[in-house]
Amino acid sequence: MTTQLDCIRLDKWLWAARFYKTRSLAAAAITGGKVHVNNQRSKAGKEIRVGAIITLSKDNLRWEITVTALSSQRRAAKDAALLYSESPESITKRQAQRAIEREQRELVPFSLRCYKPNKKERRLIHQFKQK
Repeated sequence: MTTQLDCIRLDKWLWAARFYKTRSLAAAAITGGKVHVNNQRSKAGKEIRVGAIITLSKDNLRWEITVTALSSQRRAAKDAALLYSESPESITKRQAQRAIEREQRELVPFSLRCYKPNKKERRLIHQFKQK
């Protein structure tokens, strides 16, 4: 038995659309000002309807999406992608940002990106800090 939803909580929709792994992460992003509905800051309990424009900032990337369907259940990723449509400008901006980040990552040598000092170097660091 399926029922047609008229509106749904914002945090629940973001979770169902697979932007966040849990509703609590979605609610934290909303209260942190990372999610705007119709260009206005909102609360996690805000009821959204089909046609609402959501601006979402996550991992230094920005989405501008329009709600096309409502779902209160989390489904497969291909089904979740049907819940929204993204503007072409948003797609191009996000792809450009990813390309810039990729280029910047290539400029820094791998050994410097994820470097953890060994035991001898940690001792030297501790000695330096004590002086």
